[in-house]
Amino acid sequence: MKRNAIEQLVQWKNSTDRKPLVLKGARQVGKTWLMKEFGRLYYEDSFYFNFDEEDELKSIFEANKNPHRIIELLGLIKGKKILSEKHLIIFDEVQECSEALNSLKYFCEKANDYHIISAGSLLGTLLAKPKSYPVGKVNLMNISPMTFDEFLAAADDSLYSYYNSIEKGQQIEKIFHNKLLDAYNYYLIIGGMPECVQSWLTNKDPADISRIQQELIELYENDFSKHNGKVNSGRILMVFRSLVTQLSKDNEKFVYGCVREGARAREFEEAIEWLVSTGMVLRIYNVSKPEHPLKAYEQLNHFKLFMFDVGLMKHMAGISNQAILLKSDYQFKGALTENYVLQQIRSLYDTEPKYYTPTAYSEIDFIVQNGMDIIPIEVKAGESVTSGSFKSYLREHKPATAVRFSKLGYEHNDSFINLPLYLANKMNELI
Repeated sequence: MKRNAIEQLVQWKNSTDRKPLVLKGARQVGKTWLMKEFGRLYYEDSFYFNFDEEDELKSIFEANKNPHRIIELLGLIKGKKILSEKHLIIFDEVQECSEALNSLKYFCEKANDYHIISAGSLLGTLLAKPKSYPVGKVNLMNISPMTFDEFLAAADDSLYSYYNSIEKGQQIEKIFHNKLLDAYNYYLIIGGMPECVQSWLTNKDPADISRIQQELIELYENDFSKHNGKVNSGRILMVFRSLVTQLSKDNEKFVYGCVREGARAREFEEAIEWLVSTGMVLRIYNVSKPEHPLKAYEQLNHFKLFMFDVGLMKHMAGISNQAILLKSDYQFKGALTENYVLQQIRSLYDTEPKYYTPTAYSEIDFIVQNGMDIIPIEVKAGESVTSGSFKSYLREHKPATAVRFSKLGYEHNDSFINLPLYLANKMNELI
């Protein structure tokens, strides 16, 4: 399958100030496949080491700090000399060997001509603690579930070619608009987890998709109980299971009382941080002002939590495929659509998207910062697009650029741009 991250990996490979690379991201988003595929495509050979499966590897890193000696011993294990520049060295499940993670510092300082890439389950929780890894001595890259364009490339090559050709200001013919909306509806159901996408391509069985999604959710919940740390695993599980309830409210702001009656922030804030650091939960903050720089106006006690994959969120909410495919209204429709849009746009800009509530009765779904520009984003799940909050914001702030996502066509109006939901991932290039 096509993964956009390959292009970023190629940039890393060719960078003059390249450091050992650490991939962050939730379990099962495709990190291992990505590392192996990158090695296959762009190196003469690659050497894969898994610290979860090969316990004896740990002794090499426990006994040696010299990176050249480590390379020599790893080559002996594989029965082949490992060459700098020409070969890719892959450390998988590196969280199982803290000495291997820390060895990246020595590779950066004394043997940076070797190309090393590493990843691991729940690695984000380690990287959230600077003492746990060589700060400043590694490059970091986030790996997320497949975006809509990656899903489309895997599912329908000819439709993807058309999608890829869409340029700023271009009229989208009705036949392609409808086909892309159908693909978008499928993506809401299947999501971007590679195993789900692969299953759909192979079997076209929605029951299989549902089974895999349930297994993934159970896998994540089992991880909560297995993790080593001071954060209470029961509280992590309670926050995770409250996501649907939180997003079902009219005001989607995270409320601790929805996790447990009478709950306080101090009881659950560590659990939230843990979930965000693993990549399983996306957090966006409210801002007090829609002004540059947005980060200066973050209200850290006002935030929303979304799931990192829209297909898993759809499954957790118990939404039937019929509700999505027959374009019916249902309680969670708006929240699911927002989850989708956030998943697509969060990597397009240097700062994470925010949201803005000018009054208790109005809200701008997302606000992003593009250079000095502050762009308000309204998200509509269908073709009914009336929004008093969005109109008021446009009148009051007169932004240079404003975007509304809906199921209507691609259209430039006087005060905003309407983008079909399937173009969320192309937002930056189309505005």
